[in-house]
Amino acid sequence: MGKDQTFNHDLETASSKEKAPHSVHEEDANVPYEGRGTAAERRLLFKQDLRIVPLSAFIYLLCSLDRSNIGNAKVLNEDTGNDLLTETHMTNYQYTIALMVFLIAYAVFEVPSNYMLKRLSPSTWIAFLMLAWGALTMGLGGTHSYGDVTAVRFLLGAFEAGLFPGLVYFLTFWYRTEERSIRVALILASATLAGAFGGAIAYGVGHMNGTAGLSAWRWLLILEGLPSIVSAFLVYFILPDYPETARWLSTDEKALATERLKVEGSHGHTGHMTWQDAKETLTDWRLYGHYAVYFGISAPFSSLSLFTPTITAGLGYSGLRAQLMTVPPYAVAYVVTLAVSWSADHFNRRGLHSAVFATIGAVGFLASAVLPPDAYSHRYGCLIVAASGAFACIPPLLGWLSSNLFSTASIGLAIAINISTGAPGQILGVWIYKADEKSKGYPTGHWTNAALLFFVAAGCAALILFYHSKNKAIRRNGGARLYKY
Repeated sequence: MGKDQTFNHDLETASSKEKAPHSVHEEDANVPYEGRGTAAERRLLFKQDLRIVPLSAFIYLLCSLDRSNIGNAKVLNEDTGNDLLTETHMTNYQYTIALMVFLIAYAVFEVPSNYMLKRLSPSTWIAFLMLAWGALTMGLGGTHSYGDVTAVRFLLGAFEAGLFPGLVYFLTFWYRTEERSIRVALILASATLAGAFGGAIAYGVGHMNGTAGLSAWRWLLILEGLPSIVSAFLVYFILPDYPETARWLSTDEKALATERLKVEGSHGHTGHMTWQDAKETLTDWRLYGHYAVYFGISAPFSSLSLFTPTITAGLGYSGLRAQLMTVPPYAVAYVVTLAVSWSADHFNRRGLHSAVFATIGAVGFLASAVLPPDAYSHRYGCLIVAASGAFACIPPLLGWLSSNLFSTASIGLAIAINISTGAPGQILGVWIYKADEKSKGYPTGHWTNAALLFFVAAGCAALILFYHSKNKAIRRNGGARLYKY
């Protein structure tokens, strides 16, 4: 995903007295790797990045676009009575329920989807998911009632659930721990890019209102679902599964790719996860600190993803201009997310970066909550700050978790559980921006997001102190495999 950086690599072998949790495959952990930083490895990483990162980011962009476009459809041509709520006879409460059932399905199907990705192959499973969610997005454009919308959104959540944890898991087949965070960041940042594109596309499609007898919001869903269907067939053929099976790698490159992942990677053709692997993951209590932090960031993430068009409509913008004004917050957040992710990896301080930018996001929401409702320009600036802070701390959080997982067998489970625990937070996020608070500037949503981001910052600080303490104990006992913070 980006170019590889030089990191201070401090993970070797665990001390027998104070060993880091998750050491299922000890035989792999003890295999030395001498090729780090060589010209051959740099060439290999460059080839992998060209094949994997842009395609993965594009897939996630399509997923994010199809997930969040209901927020654009809600307010598109609202001033003419041709919006989603009016034509499906839905109330704001029913709309929120439709958003919530998506997230329920999202939480339920994330872990099983990661299992299916390993059971089949990344290219097969991801292509299938894309085909399904693209068809459902187009189908959403043909709904006429609350029941229709809710049913389609539930199915959409079920099929989109596995993509992001699947992509994160997929990267472990190709990259070492210190290489993944920036690549995950580039993929995740495409969600903010999708938000920017979504607003611009909605603005353009809004002028199609009434074309062929269809309202613009229906055209929006149809046109944004179609690329996922077409791309699914391409992904099936061009997404590489594992280094061992990549035809575009030479025999020597395959050997190098396999060798460098023996210590800190997952293996495409190793045995399936056992109950013992799962048990060790589920009883590794430090991971629940990461899960709690990810819960905290999930409400700001989901509320911004789904309600930014609504929030901008409450800032004095109306009609198609409200769609266009969603672009700058996402565009700025995209750039900030990439910069923060690079810095977090370069300095190997993911927890610190997450804490700092969660605090920045919290301040943005806090300022939005205390400013007068009619301070439109100031509150719009605060929205940009809040979005940048909230989105930017997510990739380092995910990279931080994966860099402290030392088992190749259960890393997929830990990643899926982490993202699944964010689902309750995302469900909370769909309820906090109340329609009847539009004239007040949505204070409940802003206060809640500010509090949760401060919680994220505090949680990161607590985990940093915990890992620092554990590392001191490991060093005292002669261990060398340290936690990263």
